[in-house]
Amino acid sequence: MSSIRPSDLFRYYKALPHQMAGIVELEEQLLKRVPDLFNRDQEWFKTWSQAGKQPDRPSWFEPARKIVAKFESCRLTPYLCAAGVPTQGYGRTGKDISLASPPISQAQADQWLAEDLQRFADGIHRLLPGSPLWGANQQAALISWAFNVGLGAVESSTLRKRLLAGEPGIIVVPQELPKWDKASGAALVGLARRRAAEVALFIGAAIPPPPPPRFTPSSPLSILVTPHISYRELCLGEDRRRFVNQAQCDIATELCTFIEKARAQFGNQPIIITSAHRPKAVNDAVGGAVDSEHLFKPGCGAVDWYIKDVSVKLVQDWCDLNWPFSLGYGAHRGFVHQGIRAGRPRVRWVY
Repeated sequence: MSSIRPSDLFRYYKALPHQMAGIVELEEQLLKRVPDLFNRDQEWFKTWSQAGKQPDRPSWFEPARKIVAKFESCRLTPYLCAAGVPTQGYGRTGKDISLASPPISQAQADQWLAEDLQRFADGIHRLLPGSPLWGANQQAALISWAFNVGLGAVESSTLRKRLLAGEPGIIVVPQELPKWDKASGAALVGLARRRAAEVALFIGAAIPPPPPPRFTPSSPLSILVTPHISYRELCLGEDRRRFVNQAQCDIATELCTFIEKARAQFGNQPIIITSAHRPKAVNDAVGGAVDSEHLFKPGCGAVDWYIKDVSVKLVQDWCDLNWPFSLGYGAHRGFVHQGIRAGRPRVRWVY
């Protein structure tokens, strides 16, 4: 049985009668176990009562946090990165992290990110002694680069050598940073976009990243429909489940865009898709309804999904409040059915 976090209870609390009754029951159970839990001298209350009071941060911190968080995915449970290293949070590695490590909270991930940003900022300031006098965005751009490639690479880089030789950063950085777009010798689009964003931040220009390729029926299954959902997942890895027209792809993109919002709401845990496009032959084979939204008929479409390690009921309740079209209550069967019908009516039913 999946568990829930107290933070989720507060996040979705709307003072509804059943929520208030549940909190009263929870309070009674907690006080039986820890009678002084809600005393004002408890450490948790001291922390909570300071809400809105953030520690003083250097000027580079916020632009660095934003660009690193944009390009480093946050995962609360440990995983193996592309290099085979146990990783957690915003790309955090180290001897204290293994695949057996327990999940962390979003607050812990944010704290780790702040610590790592400070560590890389200290490294940049040490390796480039004049950098503390730069503007906030210029420092942030190189902190993001160091976060990605490591301080060892920064130390031996031509970029550092040129800056230390007195060449102006406004010339050196746009010339040198784009060269760092490779992993294991292969150029990667994601790294090219990150370097372009770092250059733009450094020089103060709004250089947009190149637009992603359009998602079409004939796209490779590896293409990302949205940042964390691929065509392969919508097809369950089967070519026979490909879409047959662009309108179906556009409906799928709209559905996945909402699923991405749900993912962000629940700690950026992985999305698991259990059903999406079902051509008629597939729909008949699995016993689907003749008018199933999964057929993706004109103006229609549906995706069944859940979020790993998050209560399906909790996700379903959030979708009920935020998805204006079709929603099938499938929590007791392990999924949420999110759909769109012709005319886009608001529809609810229980499986």
